[in-house]
Amino acid sequence: MTVLTFHGGVNEIGGNKILLEDKDTKIFLDFGKGFTSLEKYFEEYLAPRSSNGILDFITMGLVPDIPGIYRDDLMFKAGREIKEPEVGAVLVSHAHADHVDYVSFLHRDIPIYMGQTTHNMIKAIQERSSGAIDREILEFKLAGTKRGDPKIARKINEFRSGNKFEIGSLEIEPIHVDHSIPGAYGFIIYTSEGPVVYTGDLRRHGSQPQMTEEFVQKAKEVKPIALIAEGTRIKDPPTNENEQMVYDESNKLTADTSNLIFADFNFKDVDRVRTFYNVAKANNRKLVVKIRDCYFLKYMSQDPKLGIPNWDDENIVIYKAKYRSGTYSDSDYYGEDRVFATSPNAMTASEIAKHPNKYICALGFFSFNALIDMKPKPGTVYIHSASEAYNEEQVLSTKRLHNWIEKFQMEHHQIHCSGHAKGTDLLNMVKEIDAKMLFPIHTEYPTEYVRVTNKINIVEQGKRYEI
Repeated sequence: MTVLTFHGGVNEIGGNKILLEDKDTKIFLDFGKGFTSLEKYFEEYLAPRSSNGILDFITMGLVPDIPGIYRDDLMFKAGREIKEPEVGAVLVSHAHADHVDYVSFLHRDIPIYMGQTTHNMIKAIQERSSGAIDREILEFKLAGTKRGDPKIARKINEFRSGNKFEIGSLEIEPIHVDHSIPGAYGFIIYTSEGPVVYTGDLRRHGSQPQMTEEFVQKAKEVKPIALIAEGTRIKDPPTNENEQMVYDESNKLTADTSNLIFADFNFKDVDRVRTFYNVAKANNRKLVVKIRDCYFLKYMSQDPKLGIPNWDDENIVIYKAKYRSGTYSDSDYYGEDRVFATSPNAMTASEIAKHPNKYICALGFFSFNALIDMKPKPGTVYIHSASEAYNEEQVLSTKRLHNWIEKFQMEHHQIHCSGHAKGTDLLNMVKEIDAKMLFPIHTEYPTEYVRVTNKINIVEQGKRYEI
């Protein structure tokens, strides 16, 4: 018997935590942070308490209450019984927080499977993080240990597209898909009842559509008994978008101005990093990046297939932000941050401001206080190249963004290519694969799939589905 239980990604975008049981084998497909669930109860100054171990997360339904899957130290702090884990593995589809962050809580003996690029991306994320409890994916410190105490490394197993591997009674086939972060995968899981297909997050309009088409074709060929499909944009109206469009429109704006350009995008979106890097080069400008984003360049540049420059590239400038003393003293920067801040290609706000026609600043909204130091001229171009707000907190941030833009009299342009498939592409994909059962997740509108199939199961949180 094969059973699916959905502990996240139900009627929300993200937070996927899908338990698959087959004979005596149990695995999770992703174990991510559910931002919508988290924001129901918590905000910046009201957060789950690390001093309470895993208890706050379990009590508020942010993670499933399953004995034996969490770290012993977190269970001890929560006053819970410590047991050996019964889950054999977690398959990570990609490195976005809503698919991987809560792996941080899992028992040290549960092996984690991920692609090599995802592994590198998470290394960068952890190096640039401030030791948050939900950013201990690859290694963690036992709760209550002192600064400098060694960390415990998790069991990480890397895979490559098309190379099958076994976990208990299951055979797993990872297949790459195109998404707004490199190294994204869908999975075909061969169970005792038949193949189960999990899309992860994917799109057909990105820079590598052939990868998604390969996945869809393979999923169609195996005639799956179940398809677990994302539906982020299932209800969105049709759009004409692709990465080339982002380049063309951004390049034209850049060519038409001698002012500074501010480009706001998620630095984990390697396609977008490459796009603005190339726009800068085409216009005799350099791309200005934050110190924290140098970690991404450090790791992503190691993969020649990604075409990403390293942080010391001649066309990269590192924005040397004011830290602690406000004097740009070398002593203000610690660890590898100091390496980046003291590099020959590091520049302060005033240095960048002297030659506004020489730079595209990939600093983003949360570095907008740099505008106070740069004093940009009216008409400075701000390109927002990320998704529009979809929840209350993002709406509030958008209002603040507009206030900054109005204060400095900047031009606001929305130029974006989404990491998620368009609604029509999702419907066509589900129709093509034609699984015996469909489980829509990672969406607020699961019933939209009734337009192409009558085999749909509207998922309920924590309910067991025999397939």
